[in-house]
Amino acid sequence: MTARHLAILGYGNVGTAIASAARRAGHAVTFAANGDNPGAAERHVAATPELAGVAVAEPLAAVVRADLVVVALPFRALDAVVAPMAGALAGLPVVDATNPVGPGLTHALGSRSGAEHLAALAPDAHVVKAFNIYGAENLAGVASAPGSPTPLMPYAGDDPSAKAVAAGLIADLGWEPLDVGPLSAALDLEHLALLWIRMVRMGGLDGHLVWSALRWTP
Repeated sequence: MTARHLAILGYGNVGTAIASAARRAGHAVTFAANGDNPGAAERHVAATPELAGVAVAEPLAAVVRADLVVVALPFRALDAVVAPMAGALAGLPVVDATNPVGPGLTHALGSRSGAEHLAALAPDAHVVKAFNIYGAENLAGVASAPGSPTPLMPYAGDDPSAKAVAAGLIADLGWEPLDVGPLSAALDLEHLALLWIRMVRMGGLDGHLVWSALRWTP
């Protein structure tokens, strides 16, 4: 494992889950503060034991000191948060854990992925889609049983180096990384997230439902 410094934009359920898992894996984590709600990130960290050791900084400061950025914001907040820091994100691996969900569990952007929208907001960042296909209850800790396959975490992106960094983080957090192709494949991962939501949140299946990749040898 290579210890990394993660900056996480968003400290809701998904951001908190990824932060706590990353801390247990030995990574440094900094939450980007919300300028519209001063002190909220600090209060959240102080009130959440599993976030022990997580720092809080202003967004640009959090990103500048990081070697990996995770975007765990509500999708509707991307434009306002990401566009102003596009320059600071240049050259960095940026993991997009968001999902653009429209009415009736449709994809809010139609035929364009949310990850591609994020890449357009920060055109010099190296965007990788990952950590979007499950609910936060899975991201806080990998659900597995002795002898069972390692749960799957697919990822997609265009930059090989950024994908390697993302794959390393995925493995550190206990998942099986699976490269599913270029960033255009993020649309498929976002539809997979919609299926998970439909099955679990609406269909009543257990929230620890995970996918796995089984290799069959004839």
